[in-house]
Amino acid sequence: MGKVLESSLWRSSDFGTSYSKLTLQPGFTTIIDSFYICPTNKKKIILVSSSLGDRDDSLFLSTDEGTTFQKQLIPFSVETLIFHPREEDKVLAYSKESKLYVSSDLGKKWTLLQERVTKDHVFWAVSGVDADPDLVHMEVQDLGGGFRYVTCQIHNCSDQALMAPFAGPIDHSSLTMQDDYIFFKATSANQTKYYVSYRRNEFVLMKLPKYALPKDLLIISTDESQVFVAVQEWYQTDTYNLYQSDPRGVRYALVLEDVRSSRQAEEDVVIDILEVRGVKGVFLANQKVDGKVVTLITYNKGRDWGHLRPPSVDMNGKPTNCKPPDCHLHLHLRWADNPYVSGTVHTKDTAPGLIMGAGNLGSQLVEYKEEMYITSDCGHTWRQVFEEEHHILYLDHGGVIVAIKDTSIPLKILKFSVDEGLSWSTHNFTSTSVFVDGLLSEPGEETLVMTIFGHISFRSDWELVKVDFRPSFTRPCGEEDYSSWDLTNLQGDRCLMGQQRSFRKRKPTSSCVKGRSFTSALKSRVCECRDSDFLCDYGFERSPSSESDANKCFANFWFNPLSPPDDCVLGQTYANSLGYRKVVSNVCKGGVDLRQGLAQLQCPLTPPRGLQVSILGEAVAVRPGEDVLFVVRQEQGDVLTTKYQVDLGDGFKAMYMNLTLTGAPIRHRYENPGVYRVSVRAENMAGHDEAVLFVQVNSPLQALYLEVVPVTGINQEVNLTAVLLPLNPNRTVFYWWIGHSLQPLLSLDNSVTTRFVNTGDVRVTVQAACGNSVLQDSKIVRVLDQYQVVPLRFSQELDAQNPNTPEWREDVGLVVTRLLSKETSVPEELLVTVVKPGLPTVADLHVLLPPPQPTRKRSLPSDKRLAAIQQVLTAQKISFLLRGGVRVLVAVRDADTDSQRLGQSSSYWVVAVLFVIGLFVVAAFILYKFKRKRPGRTVYAQMHNEKEQEMTSPVSHSQGVQSATQGEEFIDDELDMQTLGNHSGVVLSINSREMHSYLVS
Repeated sequence: MGKVLESSLWRSSDFGTSYSKLTLQPGFTTIIDSFYICPTNKKKIILVSSSLGDRDDSLFLSTDEGTTFQKQLIPFSVETLIFHPREEDKVLAYSKESKLYVSSDLGKKWTLLQERVTKDHVFWAVSGVDADPDLVHMEVQDLGGGFRYVTCQIHNCSDQALMAPFAGPIDHSSLTMQDDYIFFKATSANQTKYYVSYRRNEFVLMKLPKYALPKDLLIISTDESQVFVAVQEWYQTDTYNLYQSDPRGVRYALVLEDVRSSRQAEEDVVIDILEVRGVKGVFLANQKVDGKVVTLITYNKGRDWGHLRPPSVDMNGKPTNCKPPDCHLHLHLRWADNPYVSGTVHTKDTAPGLIMGAGNLGSQLVEYKEEMYITSDCGHTWRQVFEEEHHILYLDHGGVIVAIKDTSIPLKILKFSVDEGLSWSTHNFTSTSVFVDGLLSEPGEETLVMTIFGHISFRSDWELVKVDFRPSFTRPCGEEDYSSWDLTNLQGDRCLMGQQRSFRKRKPTSSCVKGRSFTSALKSRVCECRDSDFLCDYGFERSPSSESDANKCFANFWFNPLSPPDDCVLGQTYANSLGYRKVVSNVCKGGVDLRQGLAQLQCPLTPPRGLQVSILGEAVAVRPGEDVLFVVRQEQGDVLTTKYQVDLGDGFKAMYMNLTLTGAPIRHRYENPGVYRVSVRAENMAGHDEAVLFVQVNSPLQALYLEVVPVTGINQEVNLTAVLLPLNPNRTVFYWWIGHSLQPLLSLDNSVTTRFVNTGDVRVTVQAACGNSVLQDSKIVRVLDQYQVVPLRFSQELDAQNPNTPEWREDVGLVVTRLLSKETSVPEELLVTVVKPGLPTVADLHVLLPPPQPTRKRSLPSDKRLAAIQQVLTAQKISFLLRGGVRVLVAVRDADTDSQRLGQSSSYWVVAVLFVIGLFVVAAFILYKFKRKRPGRTVYAQMHNEKEQEMTSPVSHSQGVQSATQGEEFIDDELDMQTLGNHSGVVLSINSREMHSYLVS
């Protein structure tokens, strides 16, 4: 019937030579569901039993390595037990009813800690990180159905004693604790955010590259104060990108793209990356590019990757004819489903440098080829040892390697090597062939005894065979029995992770036991720092342009850099244009330090920008009488001299200093239901900014995106569209606020039209309400008398990189605006580029009129500005770089019928302007021919008569801005079209978050 009706327990105390059957309950049938061995005292064992004769489950407790057991009835059904990592008598029990119990006397007495606990998401305190060793971290379900992260002490875990390190809800089964870090994810409004806490500090958002848009995130490693994560991004299906973090686990940089992934049983995702045990900093990974899977290795935690070098001859001494770059060695990096056999690649902490795996030679990894290869120098050189896959077991620190063929037929032969795979011997471990189910060795690295277990037929009992290699090794090893080897990378470099490391291994001619006291590490020496010891900093990427620039870092358009508060602290900043950081765990000293050359600069007084006001927890709907914590953030600008005027909408007004510097929230309580307009105005001598938040009392609120053109004309019909995710038609009410009115327009449609009768900046705010969920977004619309529109298109490479998100479209528009302003000398504030949703990627460039102001220098007329823009676009001088060196061109697209001058009724304006442009170009050319020999008129042309540059650095940008400014002042109101044609095109690879400072530096 598929049920276990009886269990038998057998025990051996002589390395498996003989076994005796234990009788736990004389006269009763006993079923052993599972057993647990205490990690800090192997003498203590707990068996979990579900006896057919008892109503309750029971435990069998032993303190003498299973010689005797004591039965203990328990009032719950055990799902799993978790021993305390340091205190041997403390145990957590997770029940099948999702309840968590604790025992402090090895399971004799149990106390209920919590109910509705998530399985496999319960963790004991970590030594050296948690102050209280009796603290328990867990994910629990609240009465409303959501999940929270809570902690408590095992002696007091009542609802009143529960602590919530994170106030908001978290996603189900997302709480993870590893070493110094705690991770979880939280989803709201169909948007998932990932949080991390380092050494139990506050939780912060994990800062991935700006447009990563992860569909899934898996923690790969948390060793040595650094986090490796695998992220499946919006465009990936069966691959993940590998990122590494700073020591706090907050900021992440890309180290390897397109690592292959697969789904195993129970929908678990397996990533093809393996940390080589025994040597820190070494990883193997399988990368899938254009449908081909290749194996790569790194010796410096992901900074540099290379292919595995193929052996020159096979196991029979015949040439392999496998030569790079067309042929390499590739390995399968699968985990074994059976916990009692090795996976396809086998490494061990006590056998550094020894790697044995299944794979093939060729241009890519082939699924059905599983030849066995071995390296004893950590991947520098490889040898073929078998033609078929074998299960591997290391004995005596790798001094003996045992291999049994992975096959579905019965076996009686095993192979073993005592010289790290140079030669192999065979041994008949049984007279009758058996189906091998697994390999076992006595815990401890010095053992030379192993057990093979399997079955003769599918209806027979298990057969256990003991294999003892001790008679072959009659003495312990001495110093004369060892030789040394040096760790090197594929290029033969001995300085890895800032040090030279030497290891020792047993000589092939020595038949001795390494033993318990053996250590493989021989000596190490710290190296002087070199360029290879440094990585590009977060927000930068290594240049793909040429080999000579391979170690240069450039600001990446796709990465989110450090925010200004991190760069400018207490009025001072440390400038470093190189963008380098040291590899985590690298111990090099002296030599080259790419982080040096930092200049301490005084921060200029800058106006506040990017002011935001929100409620802690990201909701903007509260209940009457509930404490509300308002958080004010500022993305840019000075914070020391800025005053913050706060109006909470119910009569409360106050003035603050250092509000965004301290990060302290504003605590408030609304007593009456209603809608309150919360406004914060930040102002200093350089300028001001304002943030507005509408708070609804009685219902929660999250987020929304408002689609609206940023520029429009007086009395021109404007469409306001609220993009709501997920879309919920016919059940959502939309509230529209125009300006400062507290009386909104209501609609059941997510789009309304309106007109603006006065010029100026008008704030438009929309809220969407569905049940108790309310979403809000706000935009500024600039209303003008007149302006001009130039339709733009991009080269088709941009479509493949377009995630079609509003933030991405805004950033691309800012990049195009900055480039056009620099190339044409048209002031940036007179240009607005709006990238439209959908594919193909197109945009509209809005050319504005300058505000009237008294000046001695006249600005360029509108037709000359448009002529300059048309000319640089036609000449393909506007372009920018995407990740991977993809160059995107910006050009004029065929005008749509509605892409005309807004605010006026004539439909022939664009045709007339183009006609005037043609006349102006001819006239300017004649004027240039007439005036070119006049003294002083050739200065501008000479200034820009230079060879075009492929990429401009921040220094050359600065020079270009200065030259362009001088040129504009010199020619005054007469634009010299011929000399403008000689202006070199600008090609940028730009980081959108750093756009303000980078393009004007």
